[in-house]
Parts: sequence; C-alpha cells; structure tokens
Amino acid sequence: MSETTKGSGAQQKSGLRIPGFAQLQRLGKSLMLPIAVLPAAGILLRLGQDDLLGRIKAPVIGPFFQAMSAAGGALFNNLALLFAVGVAIGFARKADGSTALSAVVGYLVMQAVFKTMSPFVLAGQLDKAGEQAQINYSVFGGIVVGLLTAWLFDKYHTITLPPYLGFFGGRRFVPIVVSVASLVVSFAMSYFYPMFDAGLTGLGHFIGGAGALGAFVYGFANRMLIPLGLHHILNSYVWFIYGSYPSGDGHVVTGELSRFAAGDPSAGLLTSGFYPILMFGLPGAALAMIHVANKKQRKVAFGILSAAALTAFLTGVTEPLEFAFMFVAFPLYVVHAVLTGLSLAIAYLLDIHLGFSFSAGLIDLLLYGTAPAAKNIPLLIVMGLVFFAVYYLLFRFAITRWNMRTPGREPDAEFDAEERANVGEGAESATAVAVGGAVTTAPAVTDSKAEQLIAAFGGRENLRSVDACITRLRMEVVDAGKVDQNRLKSLGAAGVIEVGNSVQAVFGTQAEVLKNEINDAL
Repeated sequence: MSETTKGSGAQQKSGLRIPGFAQLQRLGKSLMLPIAVLPAAGILLRLGQDDLLGRIKAPVIGPFFQAMSAAGGALFNNLALLFAVGVAIGFARKADGSTALSAVVGYLVMQAVFKTMSPFVLAGQLDKAGEQAQINYSVFGGIVVGLLTAWLFDKYHTITLPPYLGFFGGRRFVPIVVSVASLVVSFAMSYFYPMFDAGLTGLGHFIGGAGALGAFVYGFANRMLIPLGLHHILNSYVWFIYGSYPSGDGHVVTGELSRFAAGDPSAGLLTSGFYPILMFGLPGAALAMIHVANKKQRKVAFGILSAAALTAFLTGVTEPLEFAFMFVAFPLYVVHAVLTGLSLAIAYLLDIHLGFSFSAGLIDLLLYGTAPAAKNIPLLIVMGLVFFAVYYLLFRFAITRWNMRTPGREPDAEFDAEERANVGEGAESATAVAVGGAVTTAPAVTDSKAEQLIAAFGGRENLRSVDACITRLRMEVVDAGKVDQNRLKSLGAAGVIEVGNSVQAVFGTQAEVLKNEINDAL
C-alpha cells in the first residue's frame, strides 16, 4: 500500500479528554434501563383511563381495564425504586440478581430513614394535604441508591470472610453492606434535603419562570448533549423531578412525564415541543439530504436516510439520522439544536401540553394526544408542518451552498472504492487454494458480525467493558487508537464517538442485540 493510500484511509482520532467522561457515560447508559419501563407504564395507564377503555363498565372486563390503569400508575408512583434497581444493574460492571436485591434493600432503608427524619428536618412544615411534609428526593434518591449499590457490589461481591462467617461472604455480603451504607448516606441526605429542595425549587422557578427562554435552553442543551450520550442525565431532571402534583391515589408525583400521565393540566409544556422536531423536522432534513445527493449515490442515500427518517417519525428515535450529519456537517447540527430550542419555546408560548411514554413520535402522539392533560394538539401538527419546511429548506441550502459531505455526497472515487469493498472485490475477498497442483479461488471465511465488531474495536484484548443503551454500543477500550471507525461504519454504525478510552458506536435499536452477541462471542 502506498503512503498516499495509507494517508487517505487513515481515520481521525479524537484527542479529547474529559475527566470522568467514562463514568458519566456509564451513568447515562444506566439511566436507560429504568426509562425503558416507561412505554409499558404509559400504555397501561393511558389505555385504562376513563376516556378510553376505562369507560367500559361491563362485568369482568370493566374492572380489568380499571386494574390496567392502576397497574400503569403503580409503575409511575414507584419510579424511584425502579431507578434504584435499574441504575444498580446498569452501572455495576458484572451485575446479577444479587445486585438488584441489594438495590431494593438500600432503597427500603433510605425510605424508612427519610420517613423517620422528616419530623426533625422539616419540623412544622405541612404538605398540601395538611400533614407532616416528607423528605422526597424522588428519582434522585433512587439514582443515589443505584450508584451506591453498584459501587459496593463491584467492590465486595468477591469478598472472602473468616470461615465462621463464610456463609455471609461473596454476593451475600453485598445487601448487608448496602443496608449499612444506605443508613449512613440517607441520614446525611436528610439534613441536606432543605438545601436540595431549595436548589431544585430555584431551578424549577428558572425553567418555569423563564418561560419560553427556559424551554429554549432545555431543548438546545438536550440536543447538544446527544453527541456525548449524556442527554439522559438532563432529561431525568425534567422528566422525573421537575414540579410536583398530588395524584388521585394520595401519591405526589414529580416530573413532566409523570405529572402529565397523572393528569396535571400544567404538565407537558416542556416536552410537547419535541414532536415537531422528531416527527417532522428531522424527516424534512432527511428529504433534503436525499435530494442533494449525487445521482450515482442517491439510491444508497435513500436507503440509509429514509429508514432513519421513518424511525424518527414513528418512534422518536433520532440518533441514526442525527449521526448521519452530526460530524460531517456539524454547523448543521448546531442549527438543529437551535431549532429544537425554538420549537420548545414556541410550543411553550402557544400553551401546548403533551407528554410521551418513550419519545415524541407518532405512536406516542396517537396514544397521548387525547389524554386529559393534553392541550392545543392541532397547533402542534401545524408547527410540525412548518418545521418540516424550515428543515428542508435550511438543510438543502446549507449543504449545496457549502458543499457539505452528507450521505450521498462523497467524492465519486471514494464511493466507487467503498462499493468495490462492499461487493467483496480485492485481495481479501478470496483465498487461493491449491488443489492437485492447480490454484483455485474460494470465498474467504466470513466471521459473524459479533466477531467483526470485536475486531473493529481492536480485538478481545482491547475491550475492557461492553455495554449498550437503546441506540449505542458503549465500549471502554485499552487503546482507542486500535478502534477502526471506518470498519465500524461499514458494519452499520451511523456514527462513532471517541472520548479518551470511551467509544460509542450508534447502531440504532439493534445495539442491545449486538451487545449480547458480542458478550456471547467473548
């Protein structure tokens, strides 16, 4: 291979170093496990309400639909417990059933401590029902328990105790140490609660009091954190902690999504603005990228972008589409983030209320568009059509004006080389085999996709940990220089991000399946 060829095939490696990024990445990933429960909870709660199936009063089937709504409500009311278990399993390096049990133990201890300490820490304070106010860290408390459990599990699940205490060694020791640690941590958190409550109240007042500006900041920050995979941390506050509302069964629910599902008429203001972007704006951008693709490459661009656009429209999963232009045309991605902020601000000004159970796609629009707390939904559709046009025109103009290399606009020489590689041309596509003195050509042995991915990440010895969230393989590697980004993209990755020794490859909703296949292969 010539030096020129080597240079052209070289890939750019990120020299970026963010202190603690690997841990933040693990936290963002671990938050996705409990969040994945929301679609089931939302569907059960919504379908069982009185304006849908709950209106049916027939014997047997009527009570069943009422029970369905109660089942969904139970999941929302216990989100903190779900986060404690989910974060513990997701953050621990080698979690198992004892990790989940330990998290439940830690959470129950925390709740008992908070209930006992409330009259001392919040003396004289009453809740809206006129009873003693309670310490309520909500989902944040669950996250603390989950992180504490994961850390203690990784540290002590292989501990060896003296023979007379041997029964309590190993994994049996973890729930014990978690209960003691939770007691101490919860006691300290009790005295910190007034400051925590004041801080959250102040943040809530900024977001709510700043009105459209607060909504814009949230929308812009949400999109700008996606390249790092840390947007779930910001979302967790808005979705599950911001605001409070007393539900009908005596529980106090917090967060935009939880309050909206419980019927809070003030909820959904900070989430409705995602619908015009995810359902309409990004598909408009995809159409623009298809139209400006080179004629020879348009069929390939259509295959990639149309599938990603349909996924965004139906489900609200946008990363496969966003990664198609996130790095090759980063100024466009900044414009996309600004437009997302504008959409949330405009929806706020138009007093549009709409939540979701998974993401702001068509499925959630149909499910929640008639919910009791939903408001001004027709305006949301009008906004979507406007944003579709804005995205299409802006993307088409910017790509052609500055010749951005979005999908379908690669130089023809590079595209032809990739096409030859894809159809197996070249020395690696065949193996010479001697048979009776003659040389024949036989197809090369093809590894499984898991083995190919392992090789692309630098081989078995280069992998420290293998994990995934909904759309990304999340790897910690020994040497990021051994990661072959081009090979990962040829295997279907929409984008690859390297920060230090943390590598994320965006494979869309098949990421979890690929993670399991890689772990099986390892």
